[in-house]
Amino acid sequence: MPEKIFLPVIAGPTASGKTSCAVELCKMRGGEVVSADSMQVFRGMELLSAAPSAEEMQGIPHYMIGIATPSEPFSAAIYRDKAVQCISAINARRKMPVLCGGTGLYIDAITRPMKFSEQGNEELRAELHAIADEPGGRERLHAMLAEIDPESAHRLHYNDVRRVVRAIEVFRLTGITLTEQNRRDAQKKGDFDEMIFAIDRPRNELYERIDARVDMMLKSGLLDEVRALMELSEEHPTAIQAIGYKEIASALKGDIPLSYAIDKVKQSSRNYAKRQITWLKRDGRTIWISASGRSAEAVASEISERIDKRCTNGQQD
Repeated sequence: MPEKIFLPVIAGPTASGKTSCAVELCKMRGGEVVSADSMQVFRGMELLSAAPSAEEMQGIPHYMIGIATPSEPFSAAIYRDKAVQCISAINARRKMPVLCGGTGLYIDAITRPMKFSEQGNEELRAELHAIADEPGGRERLHAMLAEIDPESAHRLHYNDVRRVVRAIEVFRLTGITLTEQNRRDAQKKGDFDEMIFAIDRPRNELYERIDARVDMMLKSGLLDEVRALMELSEEHPTAIQAIGYKEIASALKGDIPLSYAIDKVKQSSRNYAKRQITWLKRDGRTIWISASGRSAEAVASEISERIDKRCTNGQQD
């Protein structure tokens, strides 16, 4: 059997400082970054997705950023196929691939042998979406999911129509619930020798960083970015889920005051950070690294030392 590619993963909640730590780690160890962010894959959403600028990249190559248009669907299965190619190519160049991002599903898609039902059923999907479009349809669709997969129903909000539909579709097509499929996947060994680090900050510090990031996004032209996306199309199957899009779009339409929209973006970002932390805490592989009061270089140095220890001992901390 060929030796597995070693893959350090820099994860953590939004605004925790993942990118700067990943860049510093790459500078130390001759690495290149593969993004694991479900929104950074889209072009024209650099601010909404907090994609790293050329200055922030510091000359370190980054992949899986800006590779799709906002109007096209982009699934975890598509992400995995493309990202695995990037990781393999980086390794073939004798560089160290570093997976960096906060989308738990994308990280799992790479580090666990997740089974995606590639062949969906368009007719079934259209039927389920039609139910969601009826008055009270989203709640009814969610109740349908609760009958076949209570755990997924508990995890998903009824407004998350795309994922609710997907969970029902998986069961209808395979006879296995999404929860059971995920459970089976979690028991398997992945294709890479991963080591998952999560950047940790006190909650109040993280929230301050989130608020500051949103303010900087506005100064950098967030309104123009959202306006441009709105002019392209009202239908962005996946990209429209980016935190900030709906809120700012509503303000631009005059439906809500801009100040209220900004507050909603900040609150939504904080809620997202909580969900990211919960996801990572459930994963027993996660190694938490404190970043409070420390430079990105110092955090990366600790990660590098832990990698060396892992390589020496042949086992994860």
